Amino acid sequence: MAMKAHNSELKPDMTLEVRAGFASETGKRPANEDYVAACTGGAERRLRQDVLAVVADGMGGGPGGRLAAETSVRSFVDAYYSLPETLGVDRLAARSLAAVNRWIHAQGQQDPALKGMATTFSALILRGRSAHLAHVGDTRIYRLREHVLQRLTQDHVHAHPDMRHVLYRAVGLEASVRADYAVHDVKTHDRFLLCSDGVHGVLSDARLRAILEARASPQEDAQCLIAEALQAGSQDNATALIVDVVGLPAADREQMESAFAGLPIADLPKAGNVVDGFRLLEIISDGRYSRLFRAEDTLSPREVILKFPHPRVTSEAHYRRAFAREAWVAAQVRSPGVTQVIELPPGRQTQLYSIMPYYTGESLEKRLLRHPPLPLKEGVEIGLRLAKAVYALNRARIIHRDIKPENVMLTREGKTQATGLRLLDLGAARLPGVEEFGETEIPGTPSYMAPELFHGAAGDERSDVYALGVTLYRLFSAGHYPYGEVEAFSHPRFTKRVALNRYRPDLPAWLDALLAKTTAVNPMERHGDAMELAFELENGMTQGAGMVMRKQSWHERNPQRFWQIVSLLLLFALIVALSAK
Repeated sequence: MAMKAHNSELKPDMTLEVRAGFASETGKRPANEDYVAACTGGAERRLRQDVLAVVADGMGGGPGGRLAAETSVRSFVDAYYSLPETLGVDRLAARSLAAVNRWIHAQGQQDPALKGMATTFSALILRGRSAHLAHVGDTRIYRLREHVLQRLTQDHVHAHPDMRHVLYRAVGLEASVRADYAVHDVKTHDRFLLCSDGVHGVLSDARLRAILEARASPQEDAQCLIAEALQAGSQDNATALIVDVVGLPAADREQMESAFAGLPIADLPKAGNVVDGFRLLEIISDGRYSRLFRAEDTLSPREVILKFPHPRVTSEAHYRRAFAREAWVAAQVRSPGVTQVIELPPGRQTQLYSIMPYYTGESLEKRLLRHPPLPLKEGVEIGLRLAKAVYALNRARIIHRDIKPENVMLTREGKTQATGLRLLDLGAARLPGVEEFGETEIPGTPSYMAPELFHGAAGDERSDVYALGVTLYRLFSAGHYPYGEVEAFSHPRFTKRVALNRYRPDLPAWLDALLAKTTAVNPMERHGDAMELAFELENGMTQGAGMVMRKQSWHERNPQRFWQIVSLLLLFALIVALSAK
């Protein structure tokens, strides 16, 4: 069988981890002219983190095609790992492929038995958090991400229906090779497929996606693709190589800051504008510091959220730090409850903004203001999801500092439209030991800020617990605040907490006690972290869901005012009595 792999379980570094599997069958051809390889380098080369996956389909129908495919793959891999890493992936790939092309073309010119030898060539190179592609011919590279299958390469075949089997570009076809190069971002759980036309020529994109969506092992699914291609009547060699990304290196914060530093802050766009290939469909939020749009990515089939800074509201340096911080923080935390930031390939972004996935649903703020108010069970389920999302951040030593209902999205995800939750807006996050805000940069929203933050504290797990408590109080009270709404630039006193049963007498007493602890003025009286809060929520639902709060008397709600009025009444009665004498 004309294929080879240097390693079927690719783990070049604990920070970049992939799994690969492949299959190749001769089919109805007399010989298999495909060749496939997956490798990470080794001691005999220059060991580095880069993962290489390559598929080639030889042309010529004789020994020349088979030799061209194998030579192109083997020589490309050897050349790539032997060149200095400082050249960068694009130059490494270009130099390696150019050397391969010269040798194959020369052999085809010199040896009559190898005349016309050439091969298609598609290489996937994973480095860090990027996928680099080098491609010539009609082998293909696909990416499956979040149920969407996207073809990342274009076939170099003639457009005429009768000529679609004829290549106008291939390795060895001419003295110099014109390859397509591209860079794409990589996310954990991305699945890449490299295949020859013996597979994609008979299986539709819908069928390819269905098989890849099975998410069995790469080896098993590659074999399934080949079996289905042959059963569908493929007349050619059939080869499939699947690469699953299961672990990524941490994003480099300094690199992100450097990238954002060179981007200008432009005037705010409007709905209908197109920015860097993103068509802005509608404004979904227009706050003091940023404006958010739902947008369509015209270069790939997806909807996203674009976040633009408001010009001249604060310093440009502050904006750039906040946007870089948000991108870096999102890359550190892998939690289904925390939003992700989409990284764009180099060269596409021309101004300062950030890109996030678009989630179908509504904000928690909209939900809590809508009638009827949230019932206990639904509210506790939202609270548990939110507490776990906050804990995922805190566990990574990241303090959110702007938890509020506007930054919580209730989503409908997957084919079943199951309810989910995403915690948004990481631009105010604190990274203890890594970066601190300046004195003039007061993070957060006043009504959700813990009392200690108004006195200069930087924020920690307990201040996030406080903001989470205010959010849950508003969730259950249909929009009210435990200490009243706090205006910007004011200094609240936090002396009169309103009991939850003033607004929701139908809710159990344990819930008000829990929220009172969560929003305690003294941080040491609060829960130690968000997971401790989640445990108490679960325990309350298990042990005391039926304990409904008794409506408090006027004396219990405000004893000071009660006795003041009683005293006035007694004084009035005494005056009347004395007057009667």
